Amino acid sequence: MAGSAPHDGLRVLDLSRVLAGPWATQILADLGADVVKVEQPGKGDDTRLWGPPYLADADGNTTRESAYYLCTNRNKRSVAIDLTRPEGQDLIRRLAAQSDVLVENFRVDGLARYGLDYATLAGLNERLVYCSITGFGQTGPMRQRGGYDLMIQAMGGLMSITGQADDQPGGGPVKVGVAVADVFTGLYSTIAIQAALAHRQATGRGQHIDMALFDTQAAVLANQAMNFLLSGVSPGRLGSAHPNVVPYQAFATATGHIVLAIGNDDQFKRFCAVAGIPELADDPRFATNQARIVHRADLVPVIAEILAGRPGAEWVEALERARVPCGPINTVGEVFAEPQAEARNLVRTLDHALGVTIPTVANPMRFSEATIAYHRPPPLLGQHTEEVLHQHLGLAAAEIAALAAAGVIAT
Repeated sequence: MAGSAPHDGLRVLDLSRVLAGPWATQILADLGADVVKVEQPGKGDDTRLWGPPYLADADGNTTRESAYYLCTNRNKRSVAIDLTRPEGQDLIRRLAAQSDVLVENFRVDGLARYGLDYATLAGLNERLVYCSITGFGQTGPMRQRGGYDLMIQAMGGLMSITGQADDQPGGGPVKVGVAVADVFTGLYSTIAIQAALAHRQATGRGQHIDMALFDTQAAVLANQAMNFLLSGVSPGRLGSAHPNVVPYQAFATATGHIVLAIGNDDQFKRFCAVAGIPELADDPRFATNQARIVHRADLVPVIAEILAGRPGAEWVEALERARVPCGPINTVGEVFAEPQAEARNLVRTLDHALGVTIPTVANPMRFSEATIAYHRPPPLLGQHTEEVLHQHLGLAAAEIAALAAAGVIAT
């Protein structure tokens, strides 16, 4: 029998927008936290207008709810509060005083002018875990610079190792097709927040978390970063090929591309047997991965010529039988058409406030005891302003109406 969500009862105040911060808070919301998303009245999160595509309402009319916004704001409640107004700042301080976690991605010191910085809010709530997400962090010569995923992929080294080599057709720097610097920063932020909550449980005190997209991008260079740190040589672009494993890349077949992901010498021997070239597995140039890296330029054209002679589906079937890691290069649509995606229930549906059912990609975490929540669709702008101010702060209907009339909030 399913248990409760791991973060049931946790209160999160989300002052972030776009992707890195909202990605972190959506994970916390999926884990059961009550996430209150604060948005600017009349405008909201920037990504609400980052379309098309946009959600259509029950009458088929296009709305301002973009797919981008919908992908990262599930399970949250939206309140529309004007942070530039003293009355709005007071509401945020009162909400923060009752919150366990606050996440924000304003520029460094951007919230201090509103009295919503960590030092001020920690004075009201010493147990508050306050996570700041910026492009370059709270310290250093670039601390005041804004940071967007594309520029971080560039400045953080990722685009120098992504794409075809400069001397190849189509060569040159390429960004990853998803905003991975933002997504990875959101993931690391979630981990940091949970670590700070564990520390709070032991000490009774919250703390300030300083997360930077630049730092995160450097961290997730992973083996490529260590390749440089050990050798002193910056790695370059290899297309789909791997710098440390061969053959580990995309190959054209008679009907499209597949990937080989051969990770050890035994797998290479099995591949050679299926491909009808068993002698290559015993060739000193190719018998070990280290040798194959040295002789990559000799081996890859041989494999490419052989794979081009048969349809991709035939290769995948034959190689899977031989336990050789491989697979097709699916379109996004083909991903969700895979039987495995259906078996794992990777697409869930939620009933939206606009009177339509919307799809959402499932959280990938699977627990034997705890549960993941899918109880709230991404909210309309200010959909829960009145509800939250009444439930969390005890404001009466007349007080809420007065704030709305003054333009401090929107309901």
